[in-house]
Amino acid sequence: MFKNIGPGTLVAAAFIGPGTITVCTITGVSFGNALLWAMALSIIATIVLQEMAARLGIITQKGLADVIKEQIKSPLLRKMAVFLILSAIVIGNAAYEAGNIGGASLGMEAMFGSESGLYPYIIGGAAFLLLYFGNYKILERSLVFLVLVMSFSFLLTAIITKPDLTAIFKGIFVPSFPENSILTIVALVGTTVVPYNLFLHASLVKEKWNSEEGLSLARKDTLISIILGGIVSMAIIISASSIQIEEVTSALDLAKGLEPLYGNMAKYFLGIGLLAAGITSAITAPLAAAYVANSCFGWKAGLKDLRFRLVWIFILLLGILSLSFKVRPIEVIQFAQIANGILLPVIAVFLLWVVNKTEVLGKYKNTRMQNVLAVLIVAIAIFLGVRSILKVFGLF
Repeated sequence: MFKNIGPGTLVAAAFIGPGTITVCTITGVSFGNALLWAMALSIIATIVLQEMAARLGIITQKGLADVIKEQIKSPLLRKMAVFLILSAIVIGNAAYEAGNIGGASLGMEAMFGSESGLYPYIIGGAAFLLLYFGNYKILERSLVFLVLVMSFSFLLTAIITKPDLTAIFKGIFVPSFPENSILTIVALVGTTVVPYNLFLHASLVKEKWNSEEGLSLARKDTLISIILGGIVSMAIIISASSIQIEEVTSALDLAKGLEPLYGNMAKYFLGIGLLAAGITSAITAPLAAAYVANSCFGWKAGLKDLRFRLVWIFILLLGILSLSFKVRPIEVIQFAQIANGILLPVIAVFLLWVVNKTEVLGKYKNTRMQNVLAVLIVAIAIFLGVRSILKVFGLF
C-alpha cells in the first residue's frame, strides 16, 4: 500500500504546517468563505509547479539549483542567479522558520495556558538537537501522525458545522477581493506554494525514481497528495468561518475552530497538533536551505559537514531571533507566508525557464498547455506580490 507513496506526500505535509492553520483560520474569521478561490488557485499552482520540479528531477537526476547553474553559461549571470536563488531561499526559509517556531509556541501556549518568551528557545533547542544528532525518524513519524489527526479533525469540524454549500461553491468559483484582503490572499498563496518545496521535490524524486518510467507514478503521487492537502486547508477556512469573533489574536482563538468537535478539549487537540506541525516544519525548513546552499556552491557536502551544518544553524537562529522582539507569533506567521508569496515568482521563473529547454528535458520539456498554465501562475504571483508590496508601503 505504501510502496509508491513518494515525495508528493512530503510536499503536502510541508505546507500543512502552523502557517497554514493560522492563515486559514484568520481567513475564515475575517472573510468567511469569500477567499476559498485563492486556496483553490494555490492548489492548482502547487500541482503545476511541483509536477515541473518532479519531472526535472526524474529526467535529469539532478537538483533544481544544479540544473539552473549548468544552463547559465555566463559566469557573471550564473553568480547573479545563484545570489538571487540563495536570497529567496534564505529570506523565505528564515521567515518560514520563524513561523514554524511561532506555531509550535502557539501550541505550547494553548496547552499550558500562558504566553512565554521561553517557548521559542525551547522549540529551537529541540530542533537544533534533532538536526545535529540526526536521530529524528521515529519522532518525525509520531509527529506526522499527530498532524494527520489534527487535519482529520478540521475535516470533521467542517462537516459538523453544517456550512452553507452555496457560499462555499461561490467562494471557490467566484473570485472576490474584499476590503483589506490582498495580504491575506498573498499569505494563502505563500503558505501553499512554498518556494523551497520546488527544490526539495526535484531532489527527492531522483532518490525514489531513477528512470522516466517513474514519471506517471510521480505525477499521480503529486496530484493526490496536494489535492488532499488543499482539501484540509479549505476545511480549516470553512471551520473558522463559523467562529464568532472579529479577530484572531491568540492560540485560544485558533482553538475555537475545533470547539464544535472537541468542546473544552479543543485547545489541547489544537495545541498538540500545532506543536507537532511546528517541530516537523522547524526541522525541514533549515535542512532544505542547507541542501539548496550545497547545490548552489557545489560543496557535495554530507549532513555532518561543518558548512552544511552552519547553513541550517544560521536559518534556525534567524527563526528564533525573529521571535525575540516581542512580536506575537501570529504576526510572525502571517509575515512569513506573505514573504513566501512575494519570493515565489523569482523561483518559479527560473523553473519555467529550465523546463522549456530541449537540452535539459528533451521530449519531456513543457507542452504548450503546461506553459500557458505556468505563465498564468507566474503572472498572478507577480501581480499579487506587487500589490502586497504597495499595500505594505501604503501606496495601494
